[in-house]
Amino acid sequence: MRIKKEKIIDRLQSIRSIIKSDCILCINSCGINAHVKDGKLVKVEGMKEHPISEGAICPRGEALPEWLYGEGRIKHPMEKVDGQWKQISWDDALDKIAEKLKEIKAQYGAKGLAVYTGSLGTENIELAAFAQRFRGVYGTPNLLSVEGNCFRSRIMARQMTFGGYPIEEPWNSECVIIVGQNMDNSRITIGSKIYKAHDEGTLKHIFIVDPKKIPMSEKGTHLQLRPGTDTALALGMLNVIIEENLQDQEFIDKNCMGFDKLIEHVKEYTPEKMSKITYVPADEIRNIARVFATAKAASIILGTTPIDQHINGFQGNRIFSILQAVTGNINIPGGWVSIPFIRLGDMRVTEISDPIGTHEHPLFRRFWGRTSPYGQQMLFANAVLDENPYPIKGLICTGGNPAMTLPDSKRTKEALKALDFMVVFELFMTETAELADIVLPACSFLEKKGVGYVYGVTNCIPFAMIRKKVIEPIGESWPDWKIWTELALRMGYEEHFPWKTEDEIIDFFLKPSGLTREQMETEHPEGMYYGKTTYNQDKFYTPSGKIELYSQTLAENGYDPIPKWVEPSKSPESTPELFKKYPIILTTGTRVPEFSHTQLRNVPSLMKTAPEALGEIHPDTAARYGISDGDMMTVETTKGIIEIKTRPPKHCTREFSASPMDGGGKANANELTSYEPRDPVTGYTEMKALLCRIAKA
Repeated sequence: MRIKKEKIIDRLQSIRSIIKSDCILCINSCGINAHVKDGKLVKVEGMKEHPISEGAICPRGEALPEWLYGEGRIKHPMEKVDGQWKQISWDDALDKIAEKLKEIKAQYGAKGLAVYTGSLGTENIELAAFAQRFRGVYGTPNLLSVEGNCFRSRIMARQMTFGGYPIEEPWNSECVIIVGQNMDNSRITIGSKIYKAHDEGTLKHIFIVDPKKIPMSEKGTHLQLRPGTDTALALGMLNVIIEENLQDQEFIDKNCMGFDKLIEHVKEYTPEKMSKITYVPADEIRNIARVFATAKAASIILGTTPIDQHINGFQGNRIFSILQAVTGNINIPGGWVSIPFIRLGDMRVTEISDPIGTHEHPLFRRFWGRTSPYGQQMLFANAVLDENPYPIKGLICTGGNPAMTLPDSKRTKEALKALDFMVVFELFMTETAELADIVLPACSFLEKKGVGYVYGVTNCIPFAMIRKKVIEPIGESWPDWKIWTELALRMGYEEHFPWKTEDEIIDFFLKPSGLTREQMETEHPEGMYYGKTTYNQDKFYTPSGKIELYSQTLAENGYDPIPKWVEPSKSPESTPELFKKYPIILTTGTRVPEFSHTQLRNVPSLMKTAPEALGEIHPDTAARYGISDGDMMTVETTKGIIEIKTRPPKHCTREFSASPMDGGGKANANELTSYEPRDPVTGYTEMKALLCRIAKA
């Protein structure tokens, strides 16, 4: 009997293979072992030898087989005819798309088309690169991206301060300050390293800056501030550090410019004044400032959007950069570190004009000769509905769901419906796809090969790997690169798209890096380091060659050269009369580990553990409105109203409500947000500190 059982096990093992790859459902890009049996993905586990995730895997990663073969998977090109979806051939679909794109260009010029890449375009370089190449060859400047309201604000702020993009290295820190991020829900790769360092005793101080008490708060000190006041807290910390002479003066004298101006600037931001703004006691502001400044190595870890999405979000990112600099926590182990970023092949072609938003937010487009490829998507609806600054009539959307993820969903959907033509590359019929004229079945990352490269930018580790093809494409689905290439052929762009296989594309990307596909596929299927982290670097690629605490570039462009405190546009302080009508402070975009934005909401196992969106309010606040745990409540802003189920956690700031990102159905938080006002530097909109009122539904 035992021999028979062993034979069965041997046979099962012989027909099941394990493919090492990475998961790009979010920016963490964790290493995975994909179990394939008879050509089908049957199981996904974490890859223990992956230096970033170290075997960890979230519920989304575990559910990859369920998602991949999920109900509603688009398997054929689809065309909307008289309001109904009809299956068509690839040839018909591509011919019709090419014909419409030529018509738009002939009537409105190339800028009448926009290309949108969502959050998947960040991790999926093949998706983003081919989209950029096609729009460049077509001639439109209007590449729109998730970076129009996420993450690029942080990149710009650090570049404007340091000339580059240093990244936190918290596993080597003695002190960390985590601002607006629940590691247990959204950053398990970094979170697990923080927990480990704390348990081993090397990480002695953890400060959590958040309106809500999160699990990691149990490991350290929680500063429960008013939403939208992070910049005020940082200014208060700088006041304490400079008043008490806790700064690293030797580092400042050698590497920084503008410290004399910073001294004068922060004098007014006393802990007592900042306490009234932030609701954090003055003694707590003094304590966090003293501990941070005197630690041997310290890192500030900022949430992906809690700092960005404010009317002063760029300057909020700047002030935390300045905090790192004046304490000397730059390019030392455990501080912010300038690691080598992988050099990859560039598919972009020369741009002939500027995209929408350049006039309104010129630095978002370029500074110091550095040009961003992106237009400001917050002005997309204006271009479509108001034809300002000119009409946009067509849209190609890939890797995103702007109908749900952009602010003011009502106006966004109006703009999408008003387009003459829209095509979407997708796996499932999203809210955006439903509004399209043609939907093309795209592959998931599991059905194609690519380069996993984001670890430097997101995890401070110079590491890369080949993303393996795990299974063959489902149905008639194609990888994005093939869709763009076949469309380009019909547009007459054949010479600009010479790549015929995924291996050729990978070779193109890897050529400048010094790595080879063969080396990474055969010798290092788990991935490999392409460089080493070095410390004590003292080169800063700013105009002055120094860390610019005071930015002459910002001053010359009419912006604050040193960040100052700016109240949210709607708050108890800036709009007291409005606050009487909308007496609850609202933040949107909270994460749950089951979903990435609007992805995976069709996966039964994940819907079982997170069946619906939940709005969080303090129990005392809920009780005052007659709302109990599990009740449906309405959340209303000046922009819109949604219904959402209530979960009153005990450790929430009073008079505070949190709604999840893109909850779907009646609980889409972007029904409550607006395109205006915008951050003057980046054009980012205000989504994290709004005013609302609640009621039992």
